[in-house]
Amino acid sequence: MIKKTAAREIILKQVGVLLLYILMSSATNAQSKKDNTLLWQITGNNLQRPSYIFGTFHLLCKEDIHFSDQLKQALLSVDTVYMELKIDDPSAVAAVMQQMKMKGGTTLKDLYTDSEYQRIKTFFTDSLQMPLDAFAQYKPYFLVAAIYPLLLPCKDVSGVEEQLITLAKQDNKSIEGLETMEFQAAVLDSIPYAEQAKDLLRSVDSMDQNRKEFTAMLDVYKRQQIDKIEGLFEKSEFGIEDHEDLMVDERNINWVKQLNTIMKNESVFVAVGTGHLVGPHGLIALLRKQGYTVQPMKN
Repeated sequence: MIKKTAAREIILKQVGVLLLYILMSSATNAQSKKDNTLLWQITGNNLQRPSYIFGTFHLLCKEDIHFSDQLKQALLSVDTVYMELKIDDPSAVAAVMQQMKMKGGTTLKDLYTDSEYQRIKTFFTDSLQMPLDAFAQYKPYFLVAAIYPLLLPCKDVSGVEEQLITLAKQDNKSIEGLETMEFQAAVLDSIPYAEQAKDLLRSVDSMDQNRKEFTAMLDVYKRQQIDKIEGLFEKSEFGIEDHEDLMVDERNINWVKQLNTIMKNESVFVAVGTGHLVGPHGLIALLRKQGYTVQPMKN
């Protein structure tokens, strides 16, 4: 059985996968087919140099992570790389432990019947080798994130961000975050724990369906078919229509405000979950409304 500390690190590493899965499930008004790419260039609006945005996937089979020459050139041409979080900061790991816990002393047993709790506990013990009792105070959405490695058809997994960081550090690029872990945890606190608990139970009970949807999503991402995001996921049980403004729209608006200031002073490469790029409140549309020229790049 995995030690408690190691299990915590697994959960922490996969949290971003949950956010991306939610975001891609709720994305609307995707770009036209001719614009299918994950890499976009930002120019105009008195910028001295171009900046770039790139849609990531937070967890993939390591063998599936490949960067084009165009992406590498874009990354190496900028001053700073921005991600959702400054995930290369070791201090962030220690700080996030407290953020994982539910407020008010709530525990998982408060959110489930005895039989439901036992069902989840058995799944975590048998499938993840993780002791559920050790995470009794954790927000259910953090535990949902721990399930995602089981949906991948490989054991050697990695995040696109991790590989981008490796590439950026080879050229001594500065790496920053658009948000803090504290902020992201607060966003999850805004979603009722009972609702999160239902999603966790549904994830445990629907692994076969989850795997099918996840596989389809992986295929869309690897083919850069962002025009298919809406059609593929509009019937998914993982949609967050009731919280889209909180999880997507408001965060995108805040990021664009930051980028308006940042890009005036330096060229940046912004790597965030693909779901943040598309739709009327996506980064591409919001930046264009600000007067920037945002163009797809061959990737």
